[in-house]
Amino acid sequence: MTQPTECQPINIIRKEGISTHFSQNISQKVLILTEAFPFMFIGEIISVVNDFVEIKVQITSIPALEGKTWFVHIDSIEVFYIETETGIKIPELKE
Repeated sequence: MTQPTECQPINIIRKEGISTHFSQNISQKVLILTEAFPFMFIGEIISVVNDFVEIKVQITSIPALEGKTWFVHIDSIEVFYIETETGIKIPELKE
């Protein structure tokens, strides 16, 4: 972490904050929306490696890509929601 008196670009602060937040929620269910294919991931956070989040994907927009481990770059994440014990649950989207 940097000293409070140092000036850093907002992108570095954003990456650190998001990486820390994901690291604190290992094993939790997550919903991630990205701007690029396959656009949506729902799965379990496995780890955070540098600026990538490792996810065991349960559901995505392409069924053939489900059940695999994906590394999603933090910069490609547009929106995310991490399920917690006290928060709203991510719905099951399977039929």
